Amino acid sequence: MDTNQAFVQSVQPFLNGSLSNSESSEMLDVVNPSNGKCLLEIPAGCEADVERAVSSARRVFEKGSWDNAPPSVRKEILHRFAELIAANAAALDALDAGEMGKPVKETNANAADAASLMRFYAELVDKVTGEVYSSDKNSFAAQRRVARGVVAAVVPWNFPTSNAVMKIAPALAAGNSVVLKPSEWSSRSAVRLAQLGLEAGVPPGVLNVVPGAGEVVGRALGLHPDVNMVSFTGSTTVGKQMLQYAGQSNMKVVMAECGGKTPHLVFEDAPDLDVVADHIARMLVMNQGQVCAAGSRLLVERSIETRVIERLVAKVRKVTIGDALDAKTTFGPLVSAQQCTRVMRYIESGEADGATLVTGGRRALLDSGGFFVEPTIFRNVVPSARIAQEEIFGPVLAVIAFDSEAEAVRIANETIYGLLAYAWTTDLSRAMRLMKSIRSSIIVNAAPPIGEGPGNAFSSEPSGQSGLGTEGGIPGMESYMRRQLVWINHG
Repeated sequence: MDTNQAFVQSVQPFLNGSLSNSESSEMLDVVNPSNGKCLLEIPAGCEADVERAVSSARRVFEKGSWDNAPPSVRKEILHRFAELIAANAAALDALDAGEMGKPVKETNANAADAASLMRFYAELVDKVTGEVYSSDKNSFAAQRRVARGVVAAVVPWNFPTSNAVMKIAPALAAGNSVVLKPSEWSSRSAVRLAQLGLEAGVPPGVLNVVPGAGEVVGRALGLHPDVNMVSFTGSTTVGKQMLQYAGQSNMKVVMAECGGKTPHLVFEDAPDLDVVADHIARMLVMNQGQVCAAGSRLLVERSIETRVIERLVAKVRKVTIGDALDAKTTFGPLVSAQQCTRVMRYIESGEADGATLVTGGRRALLDSGGFFVEPTIFRNVVPSARIAQEEIFGPVLAVIAFDSEAEAVRIANETIYGLLAYAWTTDLSRAMRLMKSIRSSIIVNAAPPIGEGPGNAFSSEPSGQSGLGTEGGIPGMESYMRRQLVWINHG
């Protein structure tokens, strides 16, 4: 495929089944982070755009052409949607690479994964059931799950296609209408997804897209009285704002996956240290560390600290840094000049706080004009340091040595976040203790990861300031549904 064809995609509001001119006269520059050049302009968006999108979604929901369609019909349409995503996967990946720098070679959370996720939720259309309660002989009591109505899906820039489908697939499968707000830094794949949905048979108005600035479009969606639910992924700061908007307007449901400071806990009895280091390094460099569950803290037992660090350094130095659209690139740029500056300031703070820079710490490919930062590893990091406490969203790893399991658990839990943790141990008893003492979800890598595990069936719920609500799997689809009690007295 000629990836240059991907850049033809226009970015305008997609309302009621077609592209529409924005009512905002202001435009925003979208910069290719691989070379620092302006790639395209998109509308900044406005409340009028949001009003038209929500009205379109509300009309079709009340009409019932999607929610009341037979499950077999919705299921078939979503399967066609999945196949169209798969058929256009290379183009969607190229759109995302050009806008936010995720290398086209990166297979994690790419468009092919998004197609798989859409297939999963297509199959769930007729498989989410209600409950019948035990009751006396004169009554029948049950609870059914019904669509919430109009869902505003506000998604981040780091995995544009995948994150959009992570919201719209369960929302559509549950029977809702959707207004999708992509990041202003990566809007093209969202518009293309809406077009593919229409082609698959999703009725006009069921899936709408409003591009634009988050402080304008996202805020308007959060405050809109006719939006029944906001499903948000992004920073903790904006997640809190979404909760405030819900309270200021109609008490809409808010599901929010926010920031994280995910730890790896590596014990002396870990499996093959080469395997451990390979996994940790892979997560550090994946999408340039712009991943909420990247594992940006490495808590390692002191007796093996040096051996683990040596292996990590060898692995991260093997990346191929370059243009995200180049098939040879394994490590692309950060999403923007602002993000690049932010990450470099964190690196400076690490050195100022007394941590030892082991590798990286510099800008790369300066002549390209792109926003490249080397994979960076610090050791001798104190747990209270900024690089150990705050979400950097870049390729920076803070290594903290520990001497006991209790100390490791304390440090792991010692941030405001609670998104995910990884533990490396072959001791099953220790793994069980960690499961009960780490407050976030946890993955115990007692052996090299083999296969796909539960695939798309797993779900998780964050704790602390990493957000609220369950995403993924069957429970994730149920998040987009309301429980309705049905009680019939028939004595």
